[in-house]
Amino acid sequence: MSVAFVKEPNEDQVEVLPDRELGQEPSLVTERGLKLIDEAIAADEARLAAAREAGDKVGMATLNRDLRYWRARRALAEVVVPDAGADIVQFGCAVSIERDDGRQQTFRIVGTDEADPKTGFLSFSSPLARALIGKGVGESVRAGEGEAEIVGIAVD
Repeated sequence: MSVAFVKEPNEDQVEVLPDRELGQEPSLVTERGLKLIDEAIAADEARLAAAREAGDKVGMATLNRDLRYWRARRALAEVVVPDAGADIVQFGCAVSIERDDGRQQTFRIVGTDEADPKTGFLSFSSPLARALIGKGVGESVRAGEGEAEIVGIAVD
C-alpha cells in the first residue's frame, strides 16, 4: 500500500465526538429544571476554560459536545407551571402514592433532564408518570408489578 494512503496519528487530532441525542419528546422543564440546565451550561463553560488552559484537547472536545447539548436543550426548553387549582396529577406537581405492599412514595413529575427517581424526581415520559398524569386522588395505577393508589397531589 502506498504511504500516501496511510494516516499517521497526530497528537493534535481528536476524534470527532458524536452529538448527544436530544430525543424526540418536547423539552418540558419546571422552573427548577431550567435553573439546572443553566447551571450545567455555566459549569461546563468553566470546565472548558480550564481544559483550554491545560491544553486538554480530549476534554475540550467532550465539553464542547456537552455544551452543544445543553445549549440546544436550553433553546428548546418550555417551562411548564402546574395549575394550582387542578385536582389531577400534572407536569410539575408532586404526587404521593401508596403501593400494594404499603410503601408510600412521593414523586415530582419533571422534565427528562431533571429526572432522578432515587431522589423523587420522575420524568414525565416514564411509565409510572404517564400512568399518573390526569388521574386524581383515590385512583389506582399500575406501578411496576403491582398497583398503587394516589393518596395526595401537591402543587407548590
